[in-house]
Amino acid sequence: MLNRLLPESLAHSSAGRPLVTFGIWLVLGVVALLISTQLLDSATTTELRLSGGVESERARNLVESRLGSPDSITEIVVIQSETLTVDDPAFQQKAASVSADLVALGPDIVAGGLNYWLTGDESLVSADRRTTIMPVKVAGDLEQAIENVEEVVHVTSEADGRDGFRVLVGGEASIAWERGELAESDLQKGERFGIPVALIILLIIFGSAVAAALPIGLAIVSIGVSLGIASLVGQAFELSFFVTLMITMIGLAIGIDYSLLIVSRYREELRRGQSVRDAVAKAGATAGRTVLFSGFTVVFALCGMLIIPSSFFQSLGLGAIVVVLVTLAATFTLLPAVLALLGPRVNSLRLPFIGRAVFTPLSDSTDDSGRGFWDAITRAVTRLPLLSLLAVGGAMIAAAVFFFQIDTGVNGVDVNPEDSFTRDAFFILEQEFSFGVVNPAEIVIDGNVDSPQAQEAIGDLTASIQADPRFPLPPELNTFPEANLAIFSVVIAGEPSSPEAIAAVNAIRDEHIPAAFGGVPVEALVGGLSATSADFQDIVDTYTPIVFAFVLGLSFILLMVVFRSLVIPIKAIIMNLLSVGAAYGLLVVVFQKGLGADLFGFQQTDVIDLWIPLFLFSILFGLSMDYHVFLLSRIKERYDQTGDNTEAVSFGLRSTAGIITGAAVIMVVVFGAFAAGETLINQQVGFGLAVAVFLDATLVRSVLVPASMEVLGARNWYLPPFLRWLPDLQIEPPEESEPIQSEGS
Repeated sequence: MLNRLLPESLAHSSAGRPLVTFGIWLVLGVVALLISTQLLDSATTTELRLSGGVESERARNLVESRLGSPDSITEIVVIQSETLTVDDPAFQQKAASVSADLVALGPDIVAGGLNYWLTGDESLVSADRRTTIMPVKVAGDLEQAIENVEEVVHVTSEADGRDGFRVLVGGEASIAWERGELAESDLQKGERFGIPVALIILLIIFGSAVAAALPIGLAIVSIGVSLGIASLVGQAFELSFFVTLMITMIGLAIGIDYSLLIVSRYREELRRGQSVRDAVAKAGATAGRTVLFSGFTVVFALCGMLIIPSSFFQSLGLGAIVVVLVTLAATFTLLPAVLALLGPRVNSLRLPFIGRAVFTPLSDSTDDSGRGFWDAITRAVTRLPLLSLLAVGGAMIAAAVFFFQIDTGVNGVDVNPEDSFTRDAFFILEQEFSFGVVNPAEIVIDGNVDSPQAQEAIGDLTASIQADPRFPLPPELNTFPEANLAIFSVVIAGEPSSPEAIAAVNAIRDEHIPAAFGGVPVEALVGGLSATSADFQDIVDTYTPIVFAFVLGLSFILLMVVFRSLVIPIKAIIMNLLSVGAAYGLLVVVFQKGLGADLFGFQQTDVIDLWIPLFLFSILFGLSMDYHVFLLSRIKERYDQTGDNTEAVSFGLRSTAGIITGAAVIMVVVFGAFAAGETLINQQVGFGLAVAVFLDATLVRSVLVPASMEVLGARNWYLPPFLRWLPDLQIEPPEESEPIQSEGS
């Protein structure tokens, strides 16, 4: 049974029934498209949910269990004039017009609202009286409100900029809605740029339009099926809205990458004179095994994200795992079927003067002259291996050192693109009032809130918070005696996810609540967006070393078994850490320090999103193993044949150079395309992935690997006697030295 699941068996079987296999995937694609069209929106959320054990989630669950889910979400409409005050009739007329338009949306959209002229509440007016806020209740729970707030946004957008007034809306629902719109825009931009450029590179690699189209087509099919699966999973387990971008970005990169290996090997086997079906099977038995090992290495590395008690990490990990597994399935079944149907026509629509000479690896036949570009690189590196190690390794360490200056946090609405309406609303609210009114922290008091002890503690807490300058407005108290519950709404200055807001939440938890409620038989929990951000930071800090240990340990075991060496996995881990560390350092240099940010069109920020380093580590460790295993398997194969370490390194480098270079360039292009988006998250993720892949496929593969192999010589393959029981696995079977015919023969 297991043998039937090996890449060569799957490829041979699929090539034997190509129409059936193609038909199955066609049905899967259509069904997945229908499912994702209907269910994808309901499967994703912009809400950050953590495990039920953290304090913010306990506070949320307590309120929902006692009071039920909210039937509306409060949004803040801001009206501002540079010249008029709220006392001018024209200002009042503008506010009345906006209010009437909102009410006209109906109770299914807007459930109610307040304004200064109805209540006379001076807290709704700024100190200079040129700005007013109108709290508006958008109907439904958060997910429904995010859908409904679109109508509110249309009303405010129509009124904004007219008659000299700014009219904006800000709040949890509108921020989430705009974030989704920005993510969708970035996704489309990434696809529009990444796919055409990847196609051009594939045309250069293959010199054939048909061959170049295959990896793109397989990636698109894999993404479509993965989105359908994610849509179904999301009905039971709500996924982060970022999972769509994740599936698309990773799916494009690895879909093209894996297909490139298979198609290249298939064409090579055809040139050797193999029949179509045998060429498909041989491609599966060689490049297919490399793809299988690479894919499962990525999957195992991503499993580390599933142990983090956060729906955000779990959904990103789950989405990436799904698209990798679907891509593997398509690579071993759909692609062989299409290759079998095409046969030699895979080389159709050839482009003159373009093709093999640019990227495709040289033949490994014995008449190879050894005078190519990569042989020259290897000779230069192996002549001065220690100097090469020190020069390149030192440069990468120098870049990685900047990681120790990293400041992590949660970037909020204040780093949205400059034309973002919620960003504009944030700055106006923060300047004239406090943006904390949009997302206040909530202190949930559970117990007999009418007892004298509880009342005294509530009074003490109110007084201590009012005396703390981090809280610009007095806390608002709502009591629910029948539910044994009281809720303080505490406005915190600044953006709710900022380091200052997180510090304020920690002060409430560690200072204000213990001082006021010590010895009182009630429980006080802090919830709200700022509290969730604080808990999220604690989770990341706690689980980062656990995930690192999991991924590093698993990588070590896999590489030790595959290469039967203790030295090779240690070196591979060190080199991968160098790539990731250098990428971290460059993230700090570009985004925190702003060096080169304008050149790339990136936004400078005070913090790197705290989840990004852990996410990049999990993704990159899996992806970088792809190139490392591909290269080292060729080196080991040659070393086993010849016993000549230097020649084996040279052979391994030149025989994999074209494929690795082409695959890396495509990955860099795809990740770079998404880094060109407007949102800071996409810029940081795309840049980090692109830089790490570039460094790994160039400096690590062309300098550090051959230099370290030369320095250690035969010691590279050291395995202590007590481990020699390990199986002798081979990623690819030994090469046959059959002559390769020319394309035209």
